[in-house]
Order: sequence, then structure tokens, then C-alpha cells
Amino acid sequence: VIQAVFFGICVLTDLSSLLTKGNDSQEQERQLKKLISLRDWMMAVLAFPVGVFVVTMFWSIYIYDRELVYPKLLDNFIPAWLNHGMHTTVLPFVLIEMRTTHHQYPSRSCGLAAVCTFAVGYILWVCWIHHVTGVWVYPLLEHLSPGVKVIFFAAVTVIINIFYLVGEVLNNYIWDTQK
Repeated sequence: VIQAVFFGICVLTDLSSLLTKGNDSQEQERQLKKLISLRDWMMAVLAFPVGVFVVTMFWSIYIYDRELVYPKLLDNFIPAWLNHGMHTTVLPFVLIEMRTTHHQYPSRSCGLAAVCTFAVGYILWVCWIHHVTGVWVYPLLEHLSPGVKVIFFAAVTVIINIFYLVGEVLNNYIWDTQK
């Protein structure tokens, strides 16, 4: 969903930019700048770190023991192309976006705070689903003791913050913003 919303905003930004080109409307220019800021913020805080996290975590655990993240039973309901759409194609598309469009990252402290907020919110949502249904969204969590779950959730939050920093460094490298 994050990727779909993000790339939808990218398309909307590009179309708006094309439609307002040559137009002297200050209001349209102001709205376009807001849209570009939203696009850049979503890339920095959500699309890149979450996208890279999903691909690396999903396939790492899948290779180790697929039953921990994607039980074989799901093959009967979710076709392979959709699984790859959710857990593979995210990475090349977000890398292509990073290479083709310069994104202005927020200040590091604001970006990391936003990433942490998202990570903690998502973890709380996963725990809430378990509380209500008695089923963990990710089968891996069934195998972890409560203490290990806390360590796992903390590690996940640290990893996603590292991916935020990797995205910032990669964006600066690609666009050479240090000059």
C-alpha cells in the first residue's frame, strides 16, 4: 500500500508539473511545491526504508524457512506474481525512482523520528491484531518468547532506521548534493 500510494503521488507530481509548465499561476506553483515535498518525504521516510526492509527481511526469512513468513498454504490463494509484486519488485522500482528523481530528504532527526514513529506504530498494529484475533500476522512471531519479541521489535526498528540512513547516503551520492 505504501508503494502504491507513493508511486501514485509520483505520477500525480509529474502530471501536475507537466500541466503547470509555462503557467504563471503562483497558487499552482505553491501546490506543486507541496506535492513535491510530500513525494520527497514519502520516499525518504516510507518508500525507501520500508521497501528495502520488506524485501530484505521477507526473502532472508523465506530462504531460511518460508513457513515463518509465507506458509505454503498461501500458494493456493496468492499467485507467485502477486507475492513478487509485494516482496520483490518494490526494490528495483524504488531504486529506479531514486536514480531518476532527486529527492530532498528531511533533516536527519526529523526523518529518523518519522521512521521510528512508523515502525513503532506498525509493531503496535501487529500486536493489536494478535490481541484481537489471537493470531500473529507473521508466523515467525509465534515461535518467539515475549522477551525475544521485544528484542526482535527493537532490532527491526533499528534496522529500518539504518535503511533510512542508507537511503539518505545513496540519494546524496547519486545526486552529489555535498558540492
